[in-house]
Amino acid sequence: MSNQDCFRILEDIARDLSGEVVSFPTFLDITFQVRTALRKPDLTIHHLGTLISAEPLMSTKIIRLANSVAMNPSGKAIVDVNSAISRIGMEAVRSVSFAVAMEQLLNSKKMAPFEALSRRLWEHTMQVAALARVLARRLTQVSPDEAMFAGLVHDIGVFYLLSRAVNFPTLVDDPAELHALLVEWHDSIGHALLAAMGMPEELLVVVQEHEQDRTIDTLKTLGDVLFVANRLANLQHGWRDSLFCVPLDPAKLSQLFDTQALGTLLAESAEDLASLKNALCS
Repeated sequence: MSNQDCFRILEDIARDLSGEVVSFPTFLDITFQVRTALRKPDLTIHHLGTLISAEPLMSTKIIRLANSVAMNPSGKAIVDVNSAISRIGMEAVRSVSFAVAMEQLLNSKKMAPFEALSRRLWEHTMQVAALARVLARRLTQVSPDEAMFAGLVHDIGVFYLLSRAVNFPTLVDDPAELHALLVEWHDSIGHALLAAMGMPEELLVVVQEHEQDRTIDTLKTLGDVLFVANRLANLQHGWRDSLFCVPLDPAKLSQLFDTQALGTLLAESAEDLASLKNALCS
């Protein structure tokens, strides 16, 4: 792929995301419906449940999440959407809407040329989201729901770039160049996309900076949580192709904080992590 082609795809995206009328990918349609509903001050669980029930996949995920060990430690079965929303809270519904939207994109026929990369990206995203929620709940005062949402959208720039790259045959045929484009631009594109969607400034910052090296002694902020969750997930569930980059050195995690204590925490949280990932995946 030529530099001119790289410039064209980035120019197209910049034009879309900086204009007065933003042309969002169709895979975000359901997310916009949920976001619009959640902004209504008089929104009730019944009204939100009616919206969600119109989307079978989302209904299934909402109920599955409500029955997960992490959300429902009592184990009492929840079988309807309204009860599920009551259990997980309205803000968690936003996370599920993004999970559904991104999964639908990756399962679309047009993404077939990127199947292997898409699977890695999806697995990485689910792992980061689950890790972020567990880390936030057990180690910080950060909202677990906010942490899970940040995990789900932290690489939305990669999803978006892939959805546009399919329109550039030379890019489809050049995995090395595609990989370089994704690595270099996904953070900035993700920031711009979320900004155009009206997301909070704090979220924009943590998404753009989630891979910037730093030293962390204790987890305090949403940015800390996302950074550590992403680093941990990259050890076994990274989306980058090992042919085009150097794998993450596990020793680097020792710079963050006591990795032995973290290992114990993750071992104790394994059931929560598995239940959250299963709930968010198909």
